Amino acid sequence: MSPPGGWWVTGAPLGCPASYTEAMRILAIDIGTGTQDILLYDGLGPIENSPKLVMPSPTAVAADAIRRATHAQRAVVLTGVTAGGGPCGWALGDHLRAGLPAYATPEAARTFDDHLEKVEADGVRLIGSDEAAHIEGEHVRLRDLDLDAVRTALRAFGADDRIDAVAVGVFDHGAAPIEVSDRAFRFQHIARVLGREADARAFATLPVHLEPSLTRARAVLDCVDGLPAVFMDNGPAAALGALHDPIVAAAPLRVVLNLGNMHTLCFVMQGTRVLAVFEHHTGELTPAQLANLVRELLAGGLTNEAVFGSSGHGALYIESGPFEPQLLAVTGPRRAELLPALAGGGLPPVHAAAPHGDMMLSGCFGLLDGFAHRVPEAREAVARLHGHGGA
Repeated sequence: MSPPGGWWVTGAPLGCPASYTEAMRILAIDIGTGTQDILLYDGLGPIENSPKLVMPSPTAVAADAIRRATHAQRAVVLTGVTAGGGPCGWALGDHLRAGLPAYATPEAARTFDDHLEKVEADGVRLIGSDEAAHIEGEHVRLRDLDLDAVRTALRAFGADDRIDAVAVGVFDHGAAPIEVSDRAFRFQHIARVLGREADARAFATLPVHLEPSLTRARAVLDCVDGLPAVFMDNGPAAALGALHDPIVAAAPLRVVLNLGNMHTLCFVMQGTRVLAVFEHHTGELTPAQLANLVRELLAGGLTNEAVFGSSGHGALYIESGPFEPQLLAVTGPRRAELLPALAGGGLPPVHAAAPHGDMMLSGCFGLLDGFAHRVPEAREAVARLHGHGGA
């Protein structure tokens, strides 16, 4: 259902009646490697009463379907759009190593590599959509966002399934030129965004302003059924969401560390302003390495080369260190295994952030902030979430 009054044209917000603004129903959906975290917010009642879901991620669902095909010794036929890889890519690799056939349309194949010749070299046969429909096997439609599934879940519990706008977050490496590292290309994007506006909210982007290289983000925005939408990288979204925790918000200068299933993002933040950042792969870090990276970032001596050389993405200083934050706020689904290493050792006091009592929805709360940053009509409703004095 589209918002009344035609307040959205080609991605640019126009006027929206105040009576409607208060009841704008924004779907915030943070799509990660392990889960997709979903919040439907209208700005009226308590946030604790808003519909919330934490469900398996689309890539995990696709991986299960591919594994079923492998177990049954059947071909797999991949259609849909460019989506998150990870688990479904690993499952496809197992399928091909088992000597079983795999077919994919070009858009679906870009889930696994932006350079289709690499996908073909791995053993996937590229086909058109018409041909795909006639191939016998397990048909798997790839996409990061399925609004019909969200609406169906809401209706199943008698909840209102009206969605007026979408704030969506995914992790996008970007389509790097073949001679450029995906990791380096990803961090160059982070540096460009923060170079324009050194604020975590700067990662919130209207569709018309999205960089062409962000192919996964573009694909997910194609799935919003024409609704007004804002895209935001889900790492910065989680950091913004952590600021909804009143203890985090009360610290004038803080480290916000998001330990995702696949990626770790660390910001030094003053309000929503970003002073320094590094990004790495969670699975590549031992607890001791993580603690050392945070210490070096705060000391002012962490280099981009050191992070990249240890299989990470990079590091960037917007302002020179050293920094003396009052708090180290930790969020993300893998924080339990890494958090103990961060206690002591010259680091600030550690706090496990729980914005509005729900760590798994940190990204959703940050997505709402990003949406409001780009859509003035939503600012009053989203500002109510910060009634505790958040940033």
